[in-house]
Amino acid sequence: MTSRYDFASDNTAPAAPEALEALVAANTGFTSGYGTDPVTAHAADLVRELLDADAEVRFVASGTAANALSLAALCRPFEAVLAHEHAHVCTDETGAPGFFGQGLGLIRLPGASGRIEPAALEAALAVPDFSHRQSAAALSLTNTTEYGTLYSAGALEALIAPVKARGYGVHLDGARLANAAAAGFDLKAIKTLGVDLLVVGGTKAGMPPTEAVVIFDRALARRFDARLKQAGQLPSKGRFYAAPFIGMLGAGAFVRHAAHANAMARKLAELMPFPVSHPVEANGVFVDMDDVTLARLHAEGWFVYRFLDGSVRFMCSWATTPDAVESLGEVLSRLS
Repeated sequence: MTSRYDFASDNTAPAAPEALEALVAANTGFTSGYGTDPVTAHAADLVRELLDADAEVRFVASGTAANALSLAALCRPFEAVLAHEHAHVCTDETGAPGFFGQGLGLIRLPGASGRIEPAALEAALAVPDFSHRQSAAALSLTNTTEYGTLYSAGALEALIAPVKARGYGVHLDGARLANAAAAGFDLKAIKTLGVDLLVVGGTKAGMPPTEAVVIFDRALARRFDARLKQAGQLPSKGRFYAAPFIGMLGAGAFVRHAAHANAMARKLAELMPFPVSHPVEANGVFVDMDDVTLARLHAEGWFVYRFLDGSVRFMCSWATTPDAVESLGEVLSRLS
């Protein structure tokens, strides 16, 4: 039986037609390289318009590259980044922040459903500097979180304010920022929160591999291209990283497709016969399921992952169909 990966991750979906059409449109004529071309400039303008912000924008191949290089720009090698213990930078990037940051560390913080507990952050910030450990110099946040939950602008501000008061940097991982926007998060508020570097996710939003790094603190833009080049993230044909953003942002598909993914997650949650373990606020549904039942689900041809907290994760995407949700729901009901 051929496995179906419809709900394994939102990055198992194909690229959206708006992104591919823009990619084809960019594939004409000759132009300058390394991100200096008109296509890249147009895409950057659209990102700035999305955020209503005057910021530098760069395009890279993956979220891991975007996150790791951003954190490397915020910390020195003997310093550390505060992040949720299940954040992507802590669990899924094979040490990339430390590699590109020449040894920078990660300080893992707890919090329900992927959101950092404010008291835990305050306690970490209160730890005095000590020459035998890497002291905090930056905060990394994720919206939506790894558990599909949403930070409000106010919740982010409450976490960022004490960090900025100490003069530390702030990074926001927006791999699923489109889903956050579709869930009601105001993207134009980001520029007011004290975020220094933002990653606007393209791949999970329905694009071919591409992510945008938005540099709000322009002082960090100095030699950032050299950082990208050293890391293999300054492609000569940079317009092909940028073009999908033109198709998705120019047509409004970025948030529209994310709204569909969120709606499919709500539909799946309504059909779900297993206990849902985290609030369904975006495009993910996490449930309590034992190993025997998960193995039976795999045997039925539906592949999904057991996640970091032990729950089983079902992710919806721009390409998830109501029929697929209903078919999965029927199988789950039979297995429950």
